[in-house]
Amino acid sequence: MIGQREIGGTGGSRSLARIGILVVSDRASRGEYKDQGGEAINSFLATTIRSNWIAIVKIIPDGIESVAGALIEMSDRETCDLILTTGGTGPAPRDLTPEATRSVITRELAGFGELMRRVSLEQVPTAILSRQTAGTRGQCLIVNLPGRPSSIDICLGAVFPAIPYCLDLIGARPIEVNQDVCHAFRPEA
Repeated sequence: MIGQREIGGTGGSRSLARIGILVVSDRASRGEYKDQGGEAINSFLATTIRSNWIAIVKIIPDGIESVAGALIEMSDRETCDLILTTGGTGPAPRDLTPEATRSVITRELAGFGELMRRVSLEQVPTAILSRQTAGTRGQCLIVNLPGRPSSIDICLGAVFPAIPYCLDLIGARPIEVNQDVCHAFRPEA
């Protein structure tokens, strides 16, 4: 396993929400540069999530097989409730994260990608080149994010209000957010 470590939250209890942070980058997996995308995701989560959680971080090379294998391992064996990927969502030949994600999910949730592209377009016209998507695999939600840290913050800020309720609906471990940072929506019982 390349680059696995646990960060965030407190302790290793199986009752804590488990959040996978999957960095998809040929160069970062070879140690040619320091990952910033995974760190941006962890920073966002540390600020946004109020309940305790554990992050499982992996840094892997681009490619359908490598990404699909990591997603299966993180969802099925590591029992992640949420996996946030960063990288591999552009139009370059090695950018295959959406294809790998679609190969392992059972249901696609296209609204995540649509919203991320819309909010990103308010910042840069090249956001139309982004191919983020999301979907579920069992009791795990998988969301593809862009690779740039500033874009990660914009995209997570847009979609995170729906994530706690989505996790509830698919039977994942619950997370609670800091309402001063994120106005997560859950319908009244």
